[in-house]
Amino acid sequence: MQLTQAEAKWWQTLPEDFYLHPDSTELDTLHPLKVRGTAALDHLLRTGLGTLMASALAPPLLSRKRLRHEQELLSFYRELAEAGNPRKIFVPPRAVTVRENKPGLLYYRPKGIPARLLSFDSSFTPLHPQLRESYLGHSSNRRAWAQHWTHADGPRPTLMFVHGFVADPYWLNSRMFALPWLYRAGYDILLCTLPFHGARRGWADPFSGYGYFAHGLASLNEAMLNAIHDLRLWLDYLIERGAPSVGISGLSLGGYLSALLASVDDRLAYCIPNSPVVSPIDMAREWLPMRWLLHAVMRRNGIGVEDLRHALALHSPLSYTPRIAPERLLIIGGAGDRLTPPRFVRLLHEHWQGSALHWFPGNHVVHLQQGVYLKLMRRFMDRHTRTGA
Repeated sequence: MQLTQAEAKWWQTLPEDFYLHPDSTELDTLHPLKVRGTAALDHLLRTGLGTLMASALAPPLLSRKRLRHEQELLSFYRELAEAGNPRKIFVPPRAVTVRENKPGLLYYRPKGIPARLLSFDSSFTPLHPQLRESYLGHSSNRRAWAQHWTHADGPRPTLMFVHGFVADPYWLNSRMFALPWLYRAGYDILLCTLPFHGARRGWADPFSGYGYFAHGLASLNEAMLNAIHDLRLWLDYLIERGAPSVGISGLSLGGYLSALLASVDDRLAYCIPNSPVVSPIDMAREWLPMRWLLHAVMRRNGIGVEDLRHALALHSPLSYTPRIAPERLLIIGGAGDRLTPPRFVRLLHEHWQGSALHWFPGNHVVHLQQGVYLKLMRRFMDRHTRTGA
């Protein structure tokens, strides 16, 4: 029986050559030099990141034996994505004990801001029974970490910030997104560390974030679920501690997970994903040498793009309806971004009917006219914070 357009899933209706579709925004004619110049820089950056990702994914994908086993594992996730029941996919986390410490000498400490290093032993258990032992064997990843900036007069409205792939240093995200400015505006800040990054990376991992991709696509699915599980535990902690409201933002992978959390947890006051990925397979087809790796694997094994999208769809924000109202959703994108190009940002905006969208004339890391969207973010946060910051 043939599905109608309304009944079909996004991984079926998205054009196969989506990665080749043109990117354009209203800023292309207003700021042509800024957009094209920063886009050229992104082509270089994404080749570097694509090389890191390909080096991590090549061993499990190029071995026929390992790929056959991987395909067997992925059928489990395809069935979950088809059912589309977030309650079965994003299992409510078991309570944990959060430990508080002062940052050591080697940790970033924002000037003039009280900061504590938080951690807990994650209660995450992989969904796939066959992956539980191997996934939980990464002992460093089992402890979640975050840096918490607080005010002396008690819990304030809080922004949870989620970093991008390989971009976990607290100092980097603090400076790139003017987080001390938001702190001085009255917000507490929680900088979260994603699985396999920073202190959660394995001792032999060649770079931070390597473990996110190095153990295959099925393990990547579990890493995404692990990230959401731990973000919900941080949300639990902040609410139990007395934060009047909690919102979330993040860049790239952090934007992807921020958008996904808004599809899972209705306690968020707002969600502001910045340059979110939304379809990792289509993004990877743009990045050299990841494109060569994926296309070689697909040709060699008769795997289609739809199959790969379907295998990872259980953690895409496109697979779910947001749990918070559209007016609490603000998407930010770079007109010159070529790591997560504008077409991905538009996909999420179209899926999130009624959400707000703001473009800036820059790329993935060079955010020109950033002051404009930072002020927009602050007004947006103030508007959706229960007790004004």
